[in-house]
Amino acid sequence: MVRALHCPTRWLIIDFIGDGARSTKEIYKHLLEKGEEISPSGLYYHLSELRDAGIIDVAEYREEGGGAPHKVWKLKTKKIVINLLGEGSV
Repeated sequence: MVRALHCPTRWLIIDFIGDGARSTKEIYKHLLEKGEEISPSGLYYHLSELRDAGIIDVAEYREEGGGAPHKVWKLKTKKIVINLLGEGSV
């Protein structure tokens, strides 16, 4: 979880998704507008890291003008608790 959250780009993604859902295309455009220098493959890497950590998930697939459907992402959790002392610590 900590590894997934170490990157400022991922915090921008989390903040942009917020309480709603955003397509990969919307997230990519937003990051570019925020001055992030990111490739589409770089974005998928960040989205995969956030998904694998259980922070975001695919909400739906959106069809847009033929071709492969676009993934729409949502937050899977809005609160993260980290036990700094490990399991069983008081």
